[in-house]
Amino acid sequence: MALSPAMTRQGSLVGLQIQQPTLRRSSYLGLQLTSQPCAKFSSISRGNLDLRCQVIPSSTTLPHFNVDISGPGKPIRSEERTTIRLALPSKGRMAEDTLGLMKDCQLSVRKLNPRQYIADISELKNVEVWFQRASDVVRKLKTGDVDMGIVGYDMLREYGEDDEDLIVVHDALGFGQCHLAIGIPTYGIFENINSLSELAAMPLWTEDRPLRVVTGYTYLGKKFLEEHGFKHVELSTADGALEAAPAMGTADAILDLVSSGTTLRENNLKEISGGAVLSSQGVFVANKKVLLERKEVLDVAHEMLERFEAHLTAQGQFTVVANMRGDSADEVADRILNATSYPGLQGPTVSPVYTNKGGKTAVDYYAIIICVPKFQLYQAVRELRKAGGSGVLVSPLTYIFDEETPRYRQLLDNLQK
Repeated sequence: MALSPAMTRQGSLVGLQIQQPTLRRSSYLGLQLTSQPCAKFSSISRGNLDLRCQVIPSSTTLPHFNVDISGPGKPIRSEERTTIRLALPSKGRMAEDTLGLMKDCQLSVRKLNPRQYIADISELKNVEVWFQRASDVVRKLKTGDVDMGIVGYDMLREYGEDDEDLIVVHDALGFGQCHLAIGIPTYGIFENINSLSELAAMPLWTEDRPLRVVTGYTYLGKKFLEEHGFKHVELSTADGALEAAPAMGTADAILDLVSSGTTLRENNLKEISGGAVLSSQGVFVANKKVLLERKEVLDVAHEMLERFEAHLTAQGQFTVVANMRGDSADEVADRILNATSYPGLQGPTVSPVYTNKGGKTAVDYYAIIICVPKFQLYQAVRELRKAGGSGVLVSPLTYIFDEETPRYRQLLDNLQK
């Protein structure tokens, strides 16, 4: 309500005029609103105070959100969304790594300013990027408010709750690697407990005194512990610093993400055998129904998958070019295949090197091209030299595109199930 500037005071009498907005028939996030004023007040007395309110009709309406106003007495019909929505993590290391991968794959995420939660990708037409908390990325994928997203596999499993409409397009984006595991104290009654089965067999856990586990993963935690024979468990949640709970006496164990294990050790906690719930890293996910119903979404998912796969396959790979003496391309190829351990992806590429001998063109060398993993690079160069190679050139690879991306074929198969 808006207060009018007119306000008078006469002794104990206050005259107050209030403007009450009228909401026309429209919709706001799917809710139908009435066009009638909410209330009318003529006089309200409170001791010496007399408050008089006058309702003044107004044409104010709430924003129109992607709906169709069908007229009086008719249902309001939602308009079909034509844009393609991609949800990305909004903050933290996962957000930084996601944008880094997009950039490496020549997908330019553009925001007009850093405070905005929406962006676009110049290389992908009709695609909106929505920056969301990791949990909301999954929730909005489930409801279909976004079509695709990148998120940690742990968050997908926790908030996706094994929903069949969530389909993993790429399961290993190469960042955010960690695992979800149970940690227990290294001291006291847990000093000699080193496995999940030993923890479950402790007679201490009863209905009156259950195993107290603090975690941010209540869905996965409950499911995991039930599957492994824990009958008396109490799960609780906390915001950060879970490792302090056992020392404070508010929990017996924690269930949290573990990377190097340093944080556990520094807080006198330990992992136990069989206590790992799942391994996690960044994954590319989509809404299965949307992929089946909207071909344009599947096409964008295909292009993004091609870019991701080509870049990730090329990571840590180097192109090695060397000149080798030989009588023919076949003879040089035979030497690479049989005298070295590095044939390349499908085999070496061999091409003639033309030289000028006394004004005549001659072929004394053949250039060979192979692909070598970084950690084997020096060994490969040594073997090529031993086989007669010289002038060895080494350069990193950016992309390796296959004839068909295996994960796309797998995606199509999964969509038919």
